Amino acid sequence: MKYLLIFAIALTFSSCNSQTNPETTIEKEAIILRKKSITDADKAAILKVMKDQEIAWSKNDLEGFMQGYIKSDSLKFYGKSGLTKGWQQTLDNYKKGYPTKEHSGTLTFNVNDISPIESGSYWVMGEYFLSRKVGDANGVFMIIFKKIDGEWKIVADMSCG
Repeated sequence: MKYLLIFAIALTFSSCNSQTNPETTIEKEAIILRKKSITDADKAAILKVMKDQEIAWSKNDLEGFMQGYIKSDSLKFYGKSGLTKGWQQTLDNYKKGYPTKEHSGTLTFNVNDISPIESGSYWVMGEYFLSRKVGDANGVFMIIFKKIDGEWKIVADMSCG
């Protein structure tokens, strides 16, 4: 009986030691949530990329506009013409569709949501408005930003208008 009591006490202590400390679990969850939430610095940097794109586009500086995108064959753009792969092909399509200032007009973005996907990447959802001589145009977009070598770049863009 004495040995059974000692065994039961030892078992109780060993099972208590194997339980997860609730504070540790909560702290880990808080760290995960902080990593997944948008920081003010990330939001400001992403919005700056988009502001720079508005300015470049509105000058019909399509190469300047494309500086917001990753300059890689891995870039994906999905629009009314289907899927385009690659930075150069995306630029070529923009040049074909917006050959002059009258066609590109003045671009304005309205950002409705910026949400984390994982650490170092966000999706941005919103609307775009083109005020132009050949007729105004507008639509919606969802773009994915990723931090690459310290810079925020668009790695995927889906625009419908």
